[in-house]
Amino acid sequence: MRKNLLCLFSIAFTLVLPAVHASEHEPLVVFLVRHGERADLSKDSELSAAGRERAAILARTLRSAEIEYVHSSDFIRTRVTAEPTAVEHGLEVALYDPRDLPALVAKLRGTGGRHLVVGHSNTTPPMVELLGGRPGPAIDEKSEYDRLYIVTIGRDGATISVTMRYGETYHPGQGQ
Repeated sequence: MRKNLLCLFSIAFTLVLPAVHASEHEPLVVFLVRHGERADLSKDSELSAAGRERAAILARTLRSAEIEYVHSSDFIRTRVTAEPTAVEHGLEVALYDPRDLPALVAKLRGTGGRHLVVGHSNTTPPMVELLGGRPGPAIDEKSEYDRLYIVTIGRDGATISVTMRYGETYHPGQGQ
């Protein structure tokens, strides 16, 4: 009887140990935004004054988020949006190819930790979806710059996504 209890305890301990070990790891947390307001409609435009202010507000919004990595596509408007948050956390901005979002998702999942990803109106919602989150409606290309997604993926693969707003509030139809 004692041998059976010892065996049962040993099996139970073995089954529980990996679960305890897995819960010690932090989940993957990804903050995703579209770049701030553009100065013009050129292919690689700068940010406007409002866009630079939004980038600063983003950095203040995420100042206690313990960001470990900052990613941006290689466009001026995305790099300038990402830079204040990178500086706030003492990080460099890593560039990614917006035409290969699955590669970025694989990198994020493989790295774990807390990431900021700065993208575009046509890449940010698909990125959220690739991570398993809910992207919501399409981003209004002309005037919506305040959407902030937070996608959390636990070590068990469970995904939770939240959509927030930051900075000057977007109102549908305001840019038309």
